[in-house]
Amino acid sequence: MDTRQQELNDWLKLTLPDADFTLTTASADASFRRYFRVHAHNETFIAMDAPPPQENCEPFVRIAKLFGDAGLNVPKVIAQDLECGFLLLNDLGDDTYLSKINAENAPKLYADANNALIQLQLASQPNVLPDYDEALLTREMQLFPDWYIAKHLNVTLDEKQQAVLINTFNVLNKNILAQAQVYVHRDYHSRNLMMTQENNPGILDFQDAVYGAITYDLVSLLKDAYISWDEELIIDWLVRYWQNARKAGLPVPEDFSEFYRDFEYMGAQRHIKVLGIFARLYHRDGKDGYLKDMPLVMDYLRKVCERYVELRPMLCLLDSLSGQDQHPDANYKKLLKL
Repeated sequence: MDTRQQELNDWLKLTLPDADFTLTTASADASFRRYFRVHAHNETFIAMDAPPPQENCEPFVRIAKLFGDAGLNVPKVIAQDLECGFLLLNDLGDDTYLSKINAENAPKLYADANNALIQLQLASQPNVLPDYDEALLTREMQLFPDWYIAKHLNVTLDEKQQAVLINTFNVLNKNILAQAQVYVHRDYHSRNLMMTQENNPGILDFQDAVYGAITYDLVSLLKDAYISWDEELIIDWLVRYWQNARKAGLPVPEDFSEFYRDFEYMGAQRHIKVLGIFARLYHRDGKDGYLKDMPLVMDYLRKVCERYVELRPMLCLLDSLSGQDQHPDANYKKLLKL
């Protein structure tokens, strides 16, 4: 048992003085946080270990209440020690969407996730969560040249390639910032959604929530970095969300094609960021488990760049980075000017 786990164990003895409990590992994530399952008599709880100064439990506690008040099935905070970075939560189980989803149950599970998302978005108010503004959107995308291109590929971009990136970031930001703004979970995907008997899904890992574009969490859900579906299915689930969101009074475009374009552009931003994050997790943090997920994320990004003229210079850049640049020099220069 390491020092932090011993400290957690001592805190739990004070928090659960009448319980004879044992600890087992529940999960770890891409941050410094760890989760342990607390087995006490016939009950189980989840203990979060978020070591300061790397992690701060306060946003988790605050947003758990915010999302819980909106009717979402999020962990309830039973006990807390923010200074030490310990939380005791109720247990939403082991059954992630990722571990249980299949072709048969996917329509129901995604319908539940879409409905929960609408419920969250209907509760949205400005000036409650940090704004997902241009500075944050750009800072996220900058992870791509800093970590994926420079560190992972060991490539230095020339001036024209740098200009393509800057222009692409500007194009994406312009669309994203014009979208309706709502509460955004920011990591609403199959690893953070739990299958539950009541009020499905259980929702985890929301501490980085912001106030931003209405399509962001849909991209996380439907263009998941850890599981892929045929584009026909993705569009079908997106249409169903859009129809229900309109009925609920959410500010989505009346034209689905416009909403789909917004979804695609938001997806490009997220996937540019995720490629940078996965590269950073490997090269800085020594976590190689995310390398296997990079090809799917790159495939998402390339398909969007293929479909929209404004993003085709980015496709040329991706081609050149992968050694697949088939464009004649003149055509490449022409695309750079688009």
